[in-house]
Amino acid sequence: MAINQARKLGLLGQNILGLKFSFDIELRYGAGAFVCGEETALIHSMEGLRGEPSFKPPFPSVSGYRGKPTNVNNVETFANIPVIINQGAEWFASIGTEKSKGTKVFALAGKINNVGLIEVPMGITLREIIYEIGGGIKDGKKFKAVQTGGPSGGCLTEKHLDTRIDYDNLVEVGSMMGSGGMIVLDEDDCMVSVAKFYLDFIVEESCGKCTPCRIGNKRLYEILEKITQGNGTMEDLERLKNLSAVIKDTSLCGLGQTSPNPVLSTLTNFWDEYLEHVTLKKCRAGQCKALLHYDIDPDICVGCTACKRCCPVNAITGDKKQAHIINQDICIKCGACEEKCAFDAISVKLEKRIHTEHGND
Repeated sequence: MAINQARKLGLLGQNILGLKFSFDIELRYGAGAFVCGEETALIHSMEGLRGEPSFKPPFPSVSGYRGKPTNVNNVETFANIPVIINQGAEWFASIGTEKSKGTKVFALAGKINNVGLIEVPMGITLREIIYEIGGGIKDGKKFKAVQTGGPSGGCLTEKHLDTRIDYDNLVEVGSMMGSGGMIVLDEDDCMVSVAKFYLDFIVEESCGKCTPCRIGNKRLYEILEKITQGNGTMEDLERLKNLSAVIKDTSLCGLGQTSPNPVLSTLTNFWDEYLEHVTLKKCRAGQCKALLHYDIDPDICVGCTACKRCCPVNAITGDKKQAHIINQDICIKCGACEEKCAFDAISVKLEKRIHTEHGND
């Protein structure tokens, strides 16, 4: 609409305002590929090619769209231009920090009372955003982490709440500004599962051009899957660190170079949770179903068969008016039995007894 209005007013197109200067704007819709956030992949997409990054140099400012010098900016960056023209550069520079001027739009989401888009000055703290603008954590739960920068950002903890948000500070603490995503997590979230969730997305969105990103991230995801299934080892934790470092150092574009951030930040800030998953086979948040253990207390169970009838895989056995038993080899940890039990005879444990290599439970 704005483009059409500008053309009618003679501000776009041929001979703008009767001068010899001609300039126009064309709007293109992308297919939503995450990798096209990288400038050379975006340019290839606009040229009708596969959205893959290219080696640099040459940089787009030298040879970009159709081989011509190209300036690539985010729409959010361009949105600042009218305000700077109307209010002046000094006014704009008075907002924000020394190296990050102006404001930033964040998509505030997750376990927080006030969700939505917010625009804040650079330099504001995470604490101000989460507790003043966001209204604090939902249902009075305890704050656990905030994931900033989109899928390849990092997870920051309570010790980072007073960090002043700008581009440099976020990178320094293991995250990034990215597209402005800000997802708040509470005590019910498992940080190993959170890292796995983001790696799953990144694996799907990798263009596949370079080996470190295409295969490396897939291996990262598989190790995290192994850990959340209760089969992880201490060697797997070392592999996560080493592989993440290699992927960051050798990937072709920003997607691969930042993709290990969810893994590295959670390893750094929530090492104890990884240890629990590996050594105790325990998920303190109760999110990793393979590590849950449902039990029926024979002293409480009245044999009403409600749990048996609702079990989708027939893992519960027992006669009417007799204590029932859950077959742990069949149980899929869906929790339906616990919901249906009117006598609170079914409990879920967040850890399971494990058989060590020394033969002890």
